[in-house]
Amino acid sequence: MEMLTDDMLLESYRMATVLHLDQEFIGLLLAEIHRRDLKTHTEVMIH
Repeated sequence: MEMLTDDMLLESYRMATVLHLDQEFIGLLLAEIHRRDLKTHTEVMIH
Protein backbone atom coordinates (compact mmCIF):
# COMPACT_ATOMS: atom_id res chain seq x y z
CA MET A 1 0.00 0.00 0.00
CA GLU A 2 2.81 2.40 0.78
CA MET A 3 3.94 2.30 -2.84
CA LEU A 4 0.65 3.79 -4.05
CA THR A 5 0.41 7.55 -4.37
CA ASP A 6 -2.52 9.19 -2.61
CA ASP A 7 -4.28 9.68 -5.94
CA MET A 8 -3.75 6.05 -6.95
CA LEU A 9 -5.06 4.86 -3.59
CA LEU A 10 -8.20 6.98 -3.84
CA GLU A 11 -8.81 5.88 -7.43
CA SER A 12 -8.31 2.23 -6.45
CA TYR A 13 -10.87 2.63 -3.67
CA ARG A 14 -13.33 4.35 -6.01
CA MET A 15 -13.02 1.63 -8.65
CA ALA A 16 -13.21 -1.15 -6.06
CA THR A 17 -16.52 0.21 -4.81
CA VAL A 18 -17.89 0.78 -8.32
CA LEU A 19 -16.97 -2.78 -9.32
CA HIS A 20 -18.30 -4.22 -6.03
CA LEU A 21 -15.02 -5.97 -5.27
CA ASP A 22 -14.44 -7.99 -2.11
CA GLN A 23 -15.44 -6.05 1.02
CA GLU A 24 -12.26 -7.12 2.82
CA PHE A 25 -10.16 -5.58 0.03
CA ILE A 26 -12.22 -2.39 0.11
CA GLY A 27 -11.76 -2.31 3.88
CA LEU A 28 -7.98 -2.52 3.50
CA LEU A 29 -8.02 0.37 1.05
CA LEU A 30 -10.25 2.42 3.32
CA ALA A 31 -8.05 1.73 6.34
CA GLU A 32 -5.02 3.00 4.42
CA ILE A 33 -6.98 6.08 3.29
CA HIS A 34 -7.82 6.86 6.91
CA ARG A 35 -4.23 6.15 8.03
CA ARG A 36 -3.04 8.78 5.54
CA ASP A 37 -5.79 11.13 6.74
CA LEU A 38 -7.27 11.38 3.24
CA LYS A 39 -10.91 11.93 2.38
CA THR A 40 -12.89 9.80 -0.05
CA HIS A 41 -15.26 11.46 -2.50
CA THR A 42 -18.18 10.39 -0.31
CA GLU A 43 -16.62 11.88 2.83
CA VAL A 44 -15.96 15.16 1.03
CA MET A 45 -19.60 15.37 -0.07
CA ILE A 46 -20.83 14.77 3.49
CA HIS A 47 -18.65 17.49 5.06
